[in-house]
Amino acid sequence: MALKETLILRRPRSGRLEGRTTSIRRRFDGSAYAGWFSVQVWSAICRVAPRLLWTAASLGLFAGIWEACWALGWADPKLLPPPHIFLGAIVDQAKFFNTVSRWQVGSGQIEPPPPALAVVYTVLATTGRVFAGLVIAASLAISTGVAIRYFKLLERLMLPTVNLLAPVSPIAWLPVAIFLFGIGNKPAIFMVVIALLFHMVLSTIAQIDHVNRNFINVARTMGATKRQIYFRVIIPAILPQLFVVLRFNLFGAWMVVLVAEATGVGYGLGQVIMLGRNTFNPSLVFFTIVLIGVLGYSFDWLMRLVQRKVLYWVPQGVETLRGL
Repeated sequence: MALKETLILRRPRSGRLEGRTTSIRRRFDGSAYAGWFSVQVWSAICRVAPRLLWTAASLGLFAGIWEACWALGWADPKLLPPPHIFLGAIVDQAKFFNTVSRWQVGSGQIEPPPPALAVVYTVLATTGRVFAGLVIAASLAISTGVAIRYFKLLERLMLPTVNLLAPVSPIAWLPVAIFLFGIGNKPAIFMVVIALLFHMVLSTIAQIDHVNRNFINVARTMGATKRQIYFRVIIPAILPQLFVVLRFNLFGAWMVVLVAEATGVGYGLGQVIMLGRNTFNPSLVFFTIVLIGVLGYSFDWLMRLVQRKVLYWVPQGVETLRGL
C-alpha cells in the first residue's frame, strides 16, 4: 500500500487526486498506528503474564502447605490460623486499625475514621516514614561516601567513626530517638536513617574502590580532572550497585520502622501488630504481616522498574544467565 501511494503521488497533481491521496495516507497511518499499538500491548501481556502466573503459583503453594498443616491437625488454628481464616475476616480485622485515642492525638478529630479509611491512613503513615528515612539515608550516605574517598582528611576523621557505629543495632538507638524527638514521626524516621546510614556509607566506599581502573586511566589520559573523574566516571559506574543497595535497604527500612512503631514511637502497622499481640489476636497479626509483605513486594517491583528505566544500558543479570 505504501508503494502504491508513492506511485500515485508521482502522477500529475489535481485536486481530486490530491484529496484521494490524503485520505489514503490518513487511513494508512491510522491502521499502522493501531497495529503497532496492539503489538506493543500483546508483547507486554506476554512478558508480564508468565511472571504473574509463577507468582500466583508460588503463593498458592505456600498457602496450600499451610492449609494442609491445618487440615491434618499439625497447626492449632487458634495460634496459627490458616489463610482462609484471617483473610476471610478482613472486615473484622480492619476495625483494629482504628482507635479513638490514636486518632485524637495531634489530629483534632473527635470521631475516628471508618475502618477502611483507617487502614489507608495507617499504611500511608508507615510508607511515608519508610520512604522519608530511605531518601534521607541514601542522600547522606552517598554524599558522605564520595566525600570520604574524595578528601583524604575526611577519610581519616570520619571513616573510623563510621566503622565503629555500623555494628550498633538499631534497637540501641531507640531510647536516643525518644530522648531527641519524643513521640511521633520524627523518631521513627530517625530510626530508619540511623539504621541504614552507616552501612550505606561503607557500601558506597566499597563500590568506589571496585570501580574499573581502566575507566579512570582513560579519563586521565583524556585530561580529566579529579572532580570530573568522580562526577563523570566513578559515580555513574557505581550507580547500578547503588540501586541494588537501595533495594536491600528498602527491606531493612521496613523492618526498622515496624520496630519503632511497635515500641510506641508512633501509630502504624508495627503498632497494629503489637495490638494483636497484646489482645492475643493471631488473625490480626497475620493479616498485618500479609499487608506488609504486599507493600514491600510492590515497592520493590517499583524500585526495579525505576532501575531498568534509569540504568537502561545495564544488562539484566537473569537474562544473561539464561543464555549460558
